Amino acid sequence: MRGNFDGPHRSSGSTKEKQAELNEGVVAGRNSVRELLASGKDVDKIYLLSGEREGSVRQIVAIAAQLRIPVIEVNRQKLDLIVGSTAHQGVAAVIPQREYCSVEDILSASREKGEPPFIVICDGIEDPHNLGAVIRSAECCGAHGIIIPKRRSVGLTPVVSKASAGALEHMPVARVTNIASEIDKLKKAGIWVFAADMDGQDYFSSDMNIPCAVVLGSEGDGISRLVKEKCDFTVSIPMYGKVNSLNVSNAAAIIFAETARQRHLKKNDSGV
Repeated sequence: MRGNFDGPHRSSGSTKEKQAELNEGVVAGRNSVRELLASGKDVDKIYLLSGEREGSVRQIVAIAAQLRIPVIEVNRQKLDLIVGSTAHQGVAAVIPQREYCSVEDILSASREKGEPPFIVICDGIEDPHNLGAVIRSAECCGAHGIIIPKRRSVGLTPVVSKASAGALEHMPVARVTNIASEIDKLKKAGIWVFAADMDGQDYFSSDMNIPCAVVLGSEGDGISRLVKEKCDFTVSIPMYGKVNSLNVSNAAAIIFAETARQRHLKKNDSGV
């Protein structure tokens, strides 16, 4: 049986610890959020108190729509938890721990190293510990960058940064509006796209020493249908036990390590 890579992950740690980490990446208050949007800095999402659409809040929502920043309505209890002790006036913005790059920046990084591109595409990973672990494994295995979607995905939160164990500082991350259309662009640039999913070829039998991108699915639903249809190949990890799935970050580490092995084996054989 081939392994499924979308198993859910629930991280350990107290609610207070998790909340403290989240509060570090939050800007709260109407004026503060409005100024943040005007600054041109990256914003992952905006939380809005349900029913608040009057005055300056309406202006914030309009600007967010223009910038394609997700706006999520929540109740007061949820918003209070997100913000912590800061007065929020019904609005809070979540900012990334570092600036996002462009996909072209990732491709440039591979060219500068004289290596075929090795890109990781995360199709909707929502658990910050999972994304942080994927970033860490990708950096350790020599990936040139990671692509994540703007919606239905965790951004570069403080929890993600902590879970990456410092790897986020060295790993370019691009955030795009549409994963499927981005895959089309990568394919036009000569990059082969591998879906990590069930019922595919054994990952160690696949030639990964080519310009490639590895697509990982979300914890609950795996790779979306449209994104999977865009991929050139499907690779799987054989399962020999009674459980037929791996956590997405564990599966990612296995496939990334094999990709790195193949690339460095070819380099050593050629005397490079």
